[in-house]
Parts: sequence; C-alpha cells; structure tokens
Amino acid sequence: MERLLLYAYTVSYLRLSQVVAQVLKRVRPSFRLPPPRSVKVRSGVTIGLSPVVSPSAADDFSFCFLNRTVSFPPSAIDWAAPELPKLWRYNLHYFDYLADPARSDEAKCRLISDWIAKNPAGAGDGWEPYPVSLRMVNWIKFFLQRENPPENTWLQSLATQAAWLECNLEHHLLANHLFKNAVALVFAGVYFEGADAERWLHKGWEMLQQELVEQFLSDGGHYERSPMYHSIGLVDCLDVVNLLDHSGLLVETQGIARLKDTVRLAVAYLRALCLPDGAIALFNDSAFGIAPSPAQIFDYAGRVLGDALPVSCEAVETYELKESGYYVFGRGGDRLVVDCGPIGPDYQPGHAHCDTLSYELAIDGRRLIVDSGVYDYEASPERAYARSTRAHNTVVVDGVDQSEIWGVFRVARRARPIRAALRTAGGAVVFEGAHDGYCRLPGRPIHARTITYDGRGEWVIEDRLTGRGRHHLESYVHVHPDFQVTQTEKGFSIGEANGRAIALVEPMIPCEVRVERGWYFPEFGVKSEKDVIVLSRTDEAPLGLGYRITKVAQA
Repeated sequence: MERLLLYAYTVSYLRLSQVVAQVLKRVRPSFRLPPPRSVKVRSGVTIGLSPVVSPSAADDFSFCFLNRTVSFPPSAIDWAAPELPKLWRYNLHYFDYLADPARSDEAKCRLISDWIAKNPAGAGDGWEPYPVSLRMVNWIKFFLQRENPPENTWLQSLATQAAWLECNLEHHLLANHLFKNAVALVFAGVYFEGADAERWLHKGWEMLQQELVEQFLSDGGHYERSPMYHSIGLVDCLDVVNLLDHSGLLVETQGIARLKDTVRLAVAYLRALCLPDGAIALFNDSAFGIAPSPAQIFDYAGRVLGDALPVSCEAVETYELKESGYYVFGRGGDRLVVDCGPIGPDYQPGHAHCDTLSYELAIDGRRLIVDSGVYDYEASPERAYARSTRAHNTVVVDGVDQSEIWGVFRVARRARPIRAALRTAGGAVVFEGAHDGYCRLPGRPIHARTITYDGRGEWVIEDRLTGRGRHHLESYVHVHPDFQVTQTEKGFSIGEANGRAIALVEPMIPCEVRVERGWYFPEFGVKSEKDVIVLSRTDEAPLGLGYRITKVAQA
C-alpha cells in the first residue's frame, strides 16, 4: 500500500501529455521517418568560436567518465559495455571527447566509423533520444572544425539520427531532455540543406523558443534548480547563438534577440551561484566535472556575446534569485548560498534533493560547510543518501525527509516554500524562509529558518518549528573533508589538520550535540568521509534550535 501511495502521489504531478507519452512509449516501439536518400551539407556554415572542450584523454582509446577510466583495443570498442553504469555508457555515446585536443584526429574518425558499424538504428543505449541529441551536436561541431570533409557514411548516419530523433522526442520526460532534443534538431537543420533540414530547423527552433520561456526563469535560472544542469543548458544556448551567428541563415531576429537576452541573464545567475573558489554550489543533482567550469563558460560567453566581464566587489554583496529560490550574501572570500525554492518543476523533479533551507558556506575563499553533492544515478546507498534531508545543512523532523524522495529520480509529496526574503538591518543581512514539507506529520509542523550575517564574520542560524504536538528536531552541519571538527567547552572548532582553527560552531539553545561521519560526493564516482555536526532536541511545538558560526581571525 505504501508503494502504491508513492506512485499515486508521484503520478499526480505529471502533465497529461507526459502520461500519454509514457503510455505510448511502452505500447509501441520507437519509430523513425525514412532518412533522406541523399544528404547535402549547407555551404557557408561554420561554428565560429571554439566551444568549451573536455579534459584530455590518457590515450586515443581510453575513456574517463564519472572518474572511472576504461581502455578498449582500437578494433574492439564495446559500445554496449553492460558491466558499466548506464550513465557511463551514455557518456561513451555522447562523443564529447571529439573536442579533446589530446586525442588524435585519426582516432576520432575511427571511433565515428566504429560507432556507425556497431550501432544499428534504434538499438541500444546509443539510440535513446538524449545521447542521440548530444552526439548529433558533437559530430556537427567536429565536422565543421575539420579541414577534411566528412565521409558520406558519416553524413548518412547523422541524417538518420536526426530523422529518428524527430520521431522520438522526449515528451514523456520534458525538462532538460526535451531542450537537448530541440538544440540537436536546430544543429541538424542548420548543417544540412533540403526539405528535411528545413523541417528540422523549423521544428527545433520552435521547440527551443517554447522551452526557453518554460525552462529559464525570470531571474535567469534553469527551472530544475540544479546549478550543474543550469550550466549545461547555458552552454547549449551559447552553442546555438555561436552556430546561428556564423550560419548566414536568416533566422527570426526577435527569437535570436530573446535567446541572447536569456543567455545574459543565465550568465549573471551562474555568477551569483558560484562560491569564492569559482565553482558552482552543489544543490540538487550537481557535481563538479560534468558541465564546463564557470570560468570556461564565462570565457565562452564573453567571446560569443562580446560582453565585458564584471569587476569583483569587496563590499557586502547580496543576490535575491527569487523565482529560483536562491539567496546569496557575503563579502570577499566569505559567502553563503541558501536554498528556499521549489525542488523543481512539479512534473519533472527527477534531479531534486531534500535541500530546502540548506546552505553552503565559504570562509576565506574555501568551502567550509558543504552540500553532499551526487555520486551516481544508480539505485545505490550513495544515491539515497545524497538526496536525503540528513545529507544537507537543514533540519530533519521526526526522522522523516522533507520530500518523499524515492527510487533514483522520483518524488512523491514534496516540500514547498511558504516564504523567503532577504533584507538588510543595521549593517547585517538577514534571510528568512519557511517550508511546508513536514505538514504531512501529526500536528502539521512548519519549519522556518532565519540566517543573520553581520557582514564581518558571524552567521547565526535559527530554526523554529511551529504546529502542535511533540517533535524531534535534528539540525545537520556538514563540514568539508579538508577540515576537522574538535569539541570545545562551548561547542565545536572547525580547523585545519595542523590545528589552526577556521571557525567556531556554538549551539544557542540547550540541546544534544554529536559528531557523526557522512559522505561527500563533489564529483560523480568520488566519495570521501566528512565530519557532520548534529544538534538535536525533542519537545512540544513550537520549539526552536539554533547555532552560531564565527570566523576565527588569523594572525
């Protein structure tokens, strides 16, 4: 019965179009239009500025994805690789490595021909719409940047993939998958000429315009609320601008202007969500090393759009990304990012974590209090932990998650923000927010949090649970693995291995305290242990819990 309820709540949020598409996907096989009998490349198209490139390979036929390296004999690439995780296999079919300057051109050409020979149309992971979309874009970029023209078999395969994708768009998933589909059709439509190409371009461009409005919010953020997927979507937009600006095609002027405006907002949004180390905050499904780094994206955006980079500021900075639900404040190397937004679009929360009212904090340019990140997309203990409330710097009530996270990508009932605001008061910055994720518990409790920053090096985190009845609160504080936690007379010291203290954490309300071990997943496939400070209290609602983080001045 419990499982049935989870399914019922999960399905209740889906769009009718998704449900219909899910049913059709299961009752009929994938299908495709016949590929064009003759394919011709449009003349005069270039990619212009070089897009961001992937890391170098160890050798021509070695592949490192998700921090796992596999080498194949040149004549025996295992495109199926059943013993490897599906996301790893997806990456093999993406062909991002065509942009790798360390891999020889001969090897890249051999890999394309080998893929065509061993992956018949519609069969296996490589023909799922998402990897098809990424591969099409990567092949076209590669073809446009080579001096030698592509082989006819390559062009025929590419056109076949475009025709297949056109009939297998991911309307059952929507979100970033459908966006990738649209980008791929635009690329195919620009690269080829003829009636099929014109149809792909028209369809892809129309989809892209619709999804830009749907997926990029008024504050510039991608609506799945993952800084990693935001970065990926931003690069997609930059690639489309780059291609169209160098295609010579007369594409709708208003649409191009709207796309460039979206890109500029998205760049500003990404800047706000970076910590002082220059990397993204790790909210929801986010990890380093998947999307290009922010520095690479800013460089690419500057070259594509011709915009100057902003000058850094040493005063207290605040950012209210209200529609996304992120609130940022700090000075110099000290910066805090707090999440009080929806977990994602109701109909597609697959990349959501239980991180409402969680935060990440950097002091002196280094991450101190961290999100746990993401390890994999498998049904693993690591995946379950990474999405749970206890893996984030927020409050667990009665041992229950804020949102009913289950499976690898599913969410049933979910936490919703009730309020969120950022204000200044007497030189301090004050964030206030609340969510209703625990209202399904007896007494219908509401979790509210206030974070006050004095502008100099003190952060006060105050939690309050309203409602009725007796409840157990646990507030988690995840410390970066580079630092160690030592108990002191008043609380805890967070410091270097050499004993140098960086910050003090002191409870403000009498409570039980303990230090336990947790996992940190800054990249896919990377796992390390970290100290987690846990403050807990049981009492009748309303009740509170809180602590102060004080930066230790260095001599």
